[in-house]
Amino acid sequence: MSDGPRLPGVEGADDEDRIVCHVDADCFYASCERLREPDLRGEPLVVGMGYEEGETIGAVATASYEARAFGVESAQAISTALERLPRRAAHENGEIDDSELERDETGHYRPVDMDYYESVAAEVRDILHDCADTVREVSIDEAYLDVTERTAWEVADGFARHVKDRIRREVGVTVSVGVAPTMSAAKIASDFDKPDGLTVVEPGEIRAFLAPLEVDLLHGVGPVTARELRELGLETAGDVAAADPEPLVDRFGERGRELYDRARGEDDRRVEPKGDPKSFSRESAFAEPVDDPEPKYDLIETLAAAVADRAQREGALYRTIGVKAVTPPYDVNTRERSLPGPVDDPELVDRIARDLFTEFETEPVRKLGVRVANLEFAAADQASLEGWGSNEGGSVPEPDGGSDADQSSLDSEPDPVSSELSAGQSSLGDFS
Repeated sequence: MSDGPRLPGVEGADDEDRIVCHVDADCFYASCERLREPDLRGEPLVVGMGYEEGETIGAVATASYEARAFGVESAQAISTALERLPRRAAHENGEIDDSELERDETGHYRPVDMDYYESVAAEVRDILHDCADTVREVSIDEAYLDVTERTAWEVADGFARHVKDRIRREVGVTVSVGVAPTMSAAKIASDFDKPDGLTVVEPGEIRAFLAPLEVDLLHGVGPVTARELRELGLETAGDVAAADPEPLVDRFGERGRELYDRARGEDDRRVEPKGDPKSFSRESAFAEPVDDPEPKYDLIETLAAAVADRAQREGALYRTIGVKAVTPPYDVNTRERSLPGPVDDPELVDRIARDLFTEFETEPVRKLGVRVANLEFAAADQASLEGWGSNEGGSVPEPDGGSDADQSSLDSEPDPVSSELSAGQSSLGDFS
C-alpha cells in the first residue's frame, strides 16, 4: 500500500480491478507555443520545419485543432500545409498576392523548439509522479499511470479530473485522460473525447465500450492493419472480438492473437517504468511575477528540500544541481553546476540552488524550479561532497557554465518531431 496521498474514504482495490490512467496532451507543441505567446490562443497554429524563406523540404510536427479545420495534419508536407493554410505574416506583409484571401483563412507557423517543450514536459511529469505510484513515460506528451492504490472506481472520475485540473492550473496545457482497468483500453479512452477529454471505462464495461469502435481505433492498429482487417470483413472492434482468432493468427502471426485479445478488452500488461529516471525536479509558479528576492529564495529553499527528499526516497545520488527561473512572458532560464562525484546532500542542494539563482534575484520571476540530475541508483553508503578529496572542506565546486536552454533530460529522448508526427496526434510523453 502506498503512503502517498489518497482521496478520502478510499480503501484500495483488488488486483483484477487495477485503475490505469492514460494521460495524453492535446497538440502539445502548439500548447507550449501558446504558453509563451498567449495571442496565439484560438488561432490556427502549425508547428513544423521547412516553412522559412529559402527552405523547400519540411513537415508538420503538430497542428492545432483550428489549423486542422483547414486540412493541415501531422506529418504533412509543409508545402501542402502552406497551400491549405497560408502564413498570416506573409498575408499581412503583402507577400501573398491573393485579393480574395481573408485574414481568418491564414494561420501562424512556428519552428520546433524541443528544449522548450521538454522544459514544459518536465513540469507535467512532476505532477504525474506526484499523483501516481507508478508512471510509464511513453513520449514527451504521453504517459500511463497506475493509480490503483490512490483512488477507487467510485471516485475515479474525480481523481482523473483532479490530475487534469492540476496540469491546466500549474502548467497551462490541456490534457485528455482515459481511465480503464487495462493499458490498451485506457489509451483508447483518452482519444475518445479529445480535446480536453475525460473518459472512464469501469471493469465489466470494456467489451461494450470497444465493440462499436472502428478497427482503426484499436490500440496498435495503423492504416495498413486496418485495411487488412476490413479485407477479412472485420469493421469494428466487436467484429474482431467475435471472430475466429485462427484466421487472425494466420494473417498477422502472434500479433493476430493480440489484436483479438485487445478487442475483447483483455490486456494483462502492467504499468512499469521505462528504467531509472535521469533527473528529479520540482517547480512552482507565483500567482503574479515577483520582484522581491525574499519570497523567491523562500521558494528555492522549499523546492530544494522537496527534490533532495525525493532523491533520498528513491535511493538516488546526483552529480548535477540546477535551477530554473521563468521570466515574463515565458522565457526559460536555467543554470546548473556539476559536482566531482555523486552525492546525497540536501544542504548542498539548497546552497548551490541559491547560488545559481543570484543572477535572477532582482528580475521579475513567474516560476522557479530546482533539479538534480545525472542520477545514480546503488545500495552504496550515502555520500556527501565532503567525501571527495578535491573539496575536503565542503567547498562548492566552481560552475561549469550555465545554459539558457532547459537542461532537463528524458528517459528516452524522442526524435524532435516523432512524438507528434504520428497520425491522429495521439501521443503526453516521456514524463520521466
